[in-house]
Amino acid sequence: MVKVLFVCMGNICRSPTAEAVFRHQAKAPISKNKILVDSAGTHDYHIGEPPDGRAQKIAREHGYDMEGLRARQFNTRDFDIFHYILAMDKHNFSILNDLCPPQYNYKLGMLMQYSKNYTENEEVPDPYFGGDQGFEKVLKMIEDAGEGLLYKINKENKNISI
Repeated sequence: MVKVLFVCMGNICRSPTAEAVFRHQAKAPISKNKILVDSAGTHDYHIGEPPDGRAQKIAREHGYDMEGLRARQFNTRDFDIFHYILAMDKHNFSILNDLCPPQYNYKLGMLMQYSKNYTENEEVPDPYFGGDQGFEKVLKMIEDAGEGLLYKINKENKNISI
């Protein structure tokens, strides 16, 4: 089983959106691998809270289920558990990188490195202080990068012909 963790700051906007979107993508017929998907925040601001209502609204409008998701803080044990630990932005990547034992550096990355339509160094912007359009943009970016990530996972595991 391949295990993927998405990480942002508070785990109520970007990373739970990525969790919901990628969980949906990983269930698509093209995915021949079992994939466990989770999300976390680098900070403890919202532990136990559901995703932001605006994130839930936009996700629901696009057919993604965020019901039951609750914010949690990243834990260093996550380095032992997950194969991919993907940050939404450079700031959170830096925090993860500082926490990361050297033997697990290969697990860290930025979600957008898997995107086809955005640059590898682009960050998923934090929509928290904006309106619905920011959440819509974040969802589109995550969908695109999620497709690329799924392609990579499937190719690496050689369970489908590419």
